[in-house]
Parts: sequence; C-alpha cells; structure tokens
Amino acid sequence: MSETYARRPSQVFRNLSAKIASVPMILTAVVVFAGGTAWTVLYSFTNSKLLPRLNFVGLSQYERLWAAPRWQVAIENLAIYGVLTLVFSLVIGFILAALLDQKIRFEDTFRTIFLYPFALSFIVTGLVWQWLLNPDFGVQGVVRSLGWESFTFDPLYDARIVIYGILIAALWQGTGLIMCLMLAGLRGIDEDIWKAARVDGIPTWKTYLFIIIPMMRPVFVTTLVIIASGIVKVYDLVVAQTSGGPGIASEVPAKYVYDYMFHAQNLGQGFAASTMMLLSVIIVVVPWAYLEFGKRRRHG
Repeated sequence: MSETYARRPSQVFRNLSAKIASVPMILTAVVVFAGGTAWTVLYSFTNSKLLPRLNFVGLSQYERLWAAPRWQVAIENLAIYGVLTLVFSLVIGFILAALLDQKIRFEDTFRTIFLYPFALSFIVTGLVWQWLLNPDFGVQGVVRSLGWESFTFDPLYDARIVIYGILIAALWQGTGLIMCLMLAGLRGIDEDIWKAARVDGIPTWKTYLFIIIPMMRPVFVTTLVIIASGIVKVYDLVVAQTSGGPGIASEVPAKYVYDYMFHAQNLGQGFAASTMMLLSVIIVVVPWAYLEFGKRRRHG
C-alpha cells in the first residue's frame, strides 16, 4: 500500500505540462492586470500631474472628483444609460429570441440581420447614428421633407435628452448579441416541458414567465454581466456621436478619465476617477461570482 502511494504523482506535479503552459497567462494577469490596478489605485492618492509621482495628498483627489459638476453629470448619465440599457436589452433580446424560437421561415436570415450590427465597432455605430439623428438630413429632415414640418427628432442636439440618443445606438448594436444568447438558452430547454405545459393548458406567456425564464437563470446572469461590463466602459460611442456635448450633457466616466489623463494632464484626478470605475465593476462582478461559484461549492 505504501509503495503504491509513493508511486502516485504529487498533486503539484499532476498535469504538469498544462500548468507550465499556463504560466505566461498567469504572469500576464498578475503583472499587467493586478499590478496595473494596484498602481492606479496607489497613485490616485497623489497629486500627480503630467508624470506620476509619489506625493501623497490623501483623499483630496476623490473630494475634488465628487465635487466636480462634470463628474456628477457623468455619473447621472451612466446611471440613466445603464438602467435603460439593462432593461431594454434584456426585454428586446428575449422577445426577439422567443420569436425566432418558433421555427419561423428564414430564421437564419433574420438572426444574421439582428446580429450584424454587433460586428461593427462602436465608432462606426456612433457615426452612423450621428448621421441618422442629424436634424438637417437625418430622420427629422426626411420626415419634414414629406410634409410634416412640425416634426422634431434631434436628441443629440438637446442637452436634456442627448443620453437617450446614445441609448438608441447602443441598443441597435448590442441587442443582437443578447438575442443570440437568449436563443441559445431557449434551444437548451427540453421540448417535453413545452408539451407538458400545453397538455396542462398553461398559457404561453405563463410558461415563459414561470417555467422557462427561471430555468434560464445561468443565461440571464451571464448576460447581465456582459451588459454591465459594457455599460461601465462606454466611451467610443459617446465620442463618435457627441464628443460629450452639447456642453458636458453626454459626459460619461470613461471619457472623464481619458480627458483628465491625456488632455488636462492631471493623472491623479484621472486615476481617482478610474478607481471609482473599478469599484463599480467590483460591485457587479463580486455578487455574480458569489452566486455562480459560491452556491456550486456549497452544493458540491
């Protein structure tokens, strides 16, 4: 027994080749991501300007950050954009997936059409929708040329609703991906569940609401994380459509960080803002990790 135990490879040396192959990835994650994150947080407590320097000033950068009207507008825009993107992406994506799941004709064609915008970059999407929402030759110009002179639709030029113009472009690009994720989840549902629901006379909407959607919980959780990560880092869509305007009406945190780090040459303020963005990501990721892995470990 002892000889057999001695011949067994140690846990450390099992799958040694796979572990050696993963060393570069681990080093990259530790040095680049963890190291870069720690470096950013550290220098957010300094008064670094053009170049980083270890001259600590405590929480003064964060006090300046939250006192800045521009940052407050950015947070407000992110909240509005985030909530509406989350809700509409899930609702529209699920409805489109449910319609495609009915084995309709030309399903592949419709799926390609809906997913195509996701293949475009946010810059291209922003420029396209900047043109479509232009009051002179976009949707407003076309409708007025048809005789409806009082028609007004220029969200990108109205500071009160500019964030909704950006939302339209974001939904146009991202909803196709959500639809595909939802469709994959629906296709994973056993057909016998649908047959049993029909035999019991359960309406279709109740079947979706009380049976199908709860069974698709992992799909919804993954989709929520994907949408939330895109919300926090939204930048290029805003730059392409409005450059933060009119004025600062469409400012977002990522643009605030970029402008302070590379235009205003105030690294300390940019690091403080990016640290707050990191905190928002942690708020999203940690509950997801707990729900996904914590429960598995307990049930395992």
